[in-house]
Amino acid sequence: MIEFQLDAASGVATYLQLVQQVHQALQLGLLEPGDRLPTAQQVVAQLAINPNTVLKAYRDLEREGLVRARPGQGTFVIRSLPRTDPVAQNRFLSSMTDWLRSARAEGLGPDDIEAIYRTAFRNCFAEGVA
Repeated sequence: MIEFQLDAASGVATYLQLVQQVHQALQLGLLEPGDRLPTAQQVVAQLAINPNTVLKAYRDLEREGLVRARPGQGTFVIRSLPRTDPVAQNRFLSSMTDWLRSARAEGLGPDDIEAIYRTAFRNCFAEGVA
């Protein structure tokens, strides 16, 4: 089951962060058709947010045809998103995790690491390398 996390400093609306995290989990194969999303009550208890925020995110996902609510049972994934090579995804996830651990071990904080990552990301895609 997915565990949602919020970034208050991102400037992205809370419900959109939830939607984005479901999209990412689907793209990485962490969520698959048949998987159940946490109930609104579970998300509210975990993140201390308004239940309507969770319900709005779930409605958006339902409109996209990715999930379906089953009364009394929960909200379930009904469709996946296209994935690239899962082996490549896992290899790069592992590599990036190692990189993040190294950066933390060198004393860099989350803001430093994010600034480095975002700069490298922009540079890479601006150059047409990707």
